[in-house]
Amino acid sequence: MTVSTQGIEIRSSSRAVSQWVELLSSMRFAISLLTVICIASVIGTVVKQHEPANNYVNQFGPFWAEVFESASLFTVYSAWWFLLILAFLVISTSLCIARNTPKIFADFKAYKENIREQSLKSFPNRAENGLEEAPEAAANRMGQALLGSGWKVKLQSRDTPNGKGWMLAAKKGVANKLGYLAAHSAIVLVCIGGLLDGDLMVRAQVWFNDKTPFMGSGLIADVPAQHRLSSSNPTFRGNLMVTEGAVAGTAILAQPQGVILQELPFSVELKKFIVEYYDTGMPKLFASDIVIQDLETGETKAARVEVNHPAYHRGVAIYQSSFDDGGSKVVLKAMPLRTAVKPFEVSGNIGGSVNVTNGAQDMALEFTGLRVINVENFAADSAVAGVDVRKVDLRHAIESRLGAGNKTVTSQELRNVGPSVSYKLRDAAGQAVEYNNYMLPVDLDGQRMFLLGMRETPSEPMRYLRIPVDENDGLDGFVRLRMALADPVLREQAVRRYVAAAVDRDRPDLALALSASGQRALGLFAGAEVLTNAAPVGQAPQMGGLPAVSNFLDVNVPEAERERTSDVLVRILNGTLFELMQISREREGLKPLPRDEATQAFMTQAVLSLSDSFFYPAPMVFLLKDFEHIQASVFQVARAPGQNIVYLGCFFLIVGVFAMLYVRERRVWVWLTPVAGQPGSHATMALSSNRKTMESDQEFELLKTQLLKVNA
Repeated sequence: MTVSTQGIEIRSSSRAVSQWVELLSSMRFAISLLTVICIASVIGTVVKQHEPANNYVNQFGPFWAEVFESASLFTVYSAWWFLLILAFLVISTSLCIARNTPKIFADFKAYKENIREQSLKSFPNRAENGLEEAPEAAANRMGQALLGSGWKVKLQSRDTPNGKGWMLAAKKGVANKLGYLAAHSAIVLVCIGGLLDGDLMVRAQVWFNDKTPFMGSGLIADVPAQHRLSSSNPTFRGNLMVTEGAVAGTAILAQPQGVILQELPFSVELKKFIVEYYDTGMPKLFASDIVIQDLETGETKAARVEVNHPAYHRGVAIYQSSFDDGGSKVVLKAMPLRTAVKPFEVSGNIGGSVNVTNGAQDMALEFTGLRVINVENFAADSAVAGVDVRKVDLRHAIESRLGAGNKTVTSQELRNVGPSVSYKLRDAAGQAVEYNNYMLPVDLDGQRMFLLGMRETPSEPMRYLRIPVDENDGLDGFVRLRMALADPVLREQAVRRYVAAAVDRDRPDLALALSASGQRALGLFAGAEVLTNAAPVGQAPQMGGLPAVSNFLDVNVPEAERERTSDVLVRILNGTLFELMQISREREGLKPLPRDEATQAFMTQAVLSLSDSFFYPAPMVFLLKDFEHIQASVFQVARAPGQNIVYLGCFFLIVGVFAMLYVRERRVWVWLTPVAGQPGSHATMALSSNRKTMESDQEFELLKTQLLKVNA
C-alpha cells in the first residue's frame, strides 16, 4: 500500500465543502500545521515566556514589544492561535488515520497471491530456475522452509495449459505499516494531552463561569471570589510561595491581564528550606521540608521536595521551582555623604518600606533584596594586560583550549565577599534610584574598600563607588573627611595649617599666594566655587571633585602651562585634604594619622572617592548592619490529567518510529508451473521490499539458494 497525501473525498452538493474536507483530512495539511507548531515552539523557546512587561520593553523597545505582545509571542503556548492550530492538527491527523487505517489493515491481511507471472519479471530482485520436483511438491517444500524462517505463507493453485501450477506468496515485516498508525496516533495523543494540560480549562471558566483576572494588589485572603477557581478545577499549573514557618494553600495562575487564584485541596507548611552552593556561588541543591495538610480529611503528612523529585497529593504534583526572600529582617545604618544629618539606624523587612528624611527632603526607603552569599572572581584579567611576543608559548596556548570542557584560558580566584543589601530611594515625585551595598569591605588592589552600587534604571549595570576603610575597618573616617570638606570654616583652617607647614614665616608673599591657591583648589574640589563659564553649552557646570579642578585649569591656564600647573595644584589639594583629615579627627578626640604608607594609600583613594561622591545621587548611604535571614520556597503546583496521555503518545511515537525505520516489509512470490512432457517444474521468483537496502539483496540471494537451489 502506498500512503497518499490526498484527503477524504466526499460527495457533496457544495464544492467548497468537498474541497475543505479533502484539505482538512490530507497529509499535506497536517504536515503544514506541524511545521507551524515547530516554528512557534522555537519562538517560545528563544523568547522568555510570561516575563514582566517592563523586561520586554527593555529588551525589544516599546514599539516591537507592543507588536510582539499583540501577536502573543510572550505567551506562545497559551495563545489562542497556538491552541487553535493544535486543535486543527488533532482533527487533521485523526482524519488521516481514519482514511488510511482500513487500507492498512486490508493490506496487512492481503498476501497478493493473485499477482501475474509477467509482473514478477518486472521486479529488480527476480530469478528463474528449473526444478526436478513437481509444482505442488516444490510449493510445499518452499512453504515449509519459509514458515521455519518466520514468514507467513499462502499457497494458490492455478490452471495452466500444461497442468496445475502453484503460486506461493509470503510476507514478513508487515508490522512496518503499524508504525504509520502508531506514529500518527502519537501526534494526536500528544496534542490532546497538551490541550488538556494547557490553560484551556482556565480560559473556559473565565469565559463561561464569569471568572476574571485580578489586577490589583493586597492580601490573598482579600481577593474576591470572582478571581478564584475552585479546588475541583480539573487542570491547572501555578506557583505557590511559602515562607519558612508559614502555611499557604492558594496558587497563583499568571494571566496576560493579571492573575487568577487557584484554591488547592490542601495546604502546605514550609518547615525548613535547604540550599547548598557551588564554589562559584551558584545553587547546587535546594530542597524543602514541608507538611501537607488535607483540607477535607485533616490528614497531615511530611514530605521533602527537591528539584526533579516532586511530592504528590490528591492528583496535584508539587515541584520545587525556585526560592526567594521571605521577608528577611534587616537593620541599616545611614551614613551622611552630602548632608549634616547624624548617622542613624532604620529597620524593616525585605519587600517593605519606611519613610526617611535628610532634613530638607522626605524620601521612601524600599527594601528590595538581601543576598547572604556573593561569590566574585578576583583573578587578574590576563586579557587586559599586554602580551609579550617573546614569551608566547604556542604549545601551551593550544593545549589550554583542548581537552575537557571545564578547562579555561582565564584563571579564576573565587571569593565570597559576604552579604549585600539592595534598596530603592524614592523621592516625592515618585522617581526611584536603586542601590546595592555590601555589608563588609572588600580587598581590591591591596586595599580594603566598601562598595556602594547604584543604577537609575533596571536595564543599566550597577556602578560602584569605592570608599576606603579607616583604621577601624569602618566608614567613619571617610564620612568625617566628607563632612569636613563641606564646612568652609574647616577648609580655611586646613589651608592655614598647610601653608604654615609648607612656607617659612619670613616669606609672607609666598604664603599669601599659596593660601589663595589652596583656598581656590579646596573650594573647587568641595563644590563651593562653581565656574559657570567652564561648562559646555547646554550642560550644567561641574559641582565639585577633580573634574571641577580640571575645568578650572582648562579655562584659566594656557595649554602650554597646564601640565606643570596641574601637578602643583594636585599637590596643594592633597596637602590641604590631609590637614583637613587631621582636623576632623581632632574634633572627635582621635589621634592624628601617622605619615606612613597606610595613611598615604588611604588618602590617595579617599581623594578619588571624594571626587566620585559628587556623582552619587543620594545624600546618604545605608549600610547593612544586621539581618535575620528568612527564606521562602517557590513551588510549582500542577494537576495534569493529560500527562499520562502524553506519556502514552511518546510510547507510541517510539514504537512507530522504530517500526517504520527498522522493520522492513518484504514479500516473496514464487510461481511454479509444470513443464510439458517433463516431470519437473519451472520456478519464477521475485522479492519486494519497502526499502532498497543491501540487506534486501543479501536476503534475496539466500532465498534464491534455499528455494530455487540456485548456486550463488
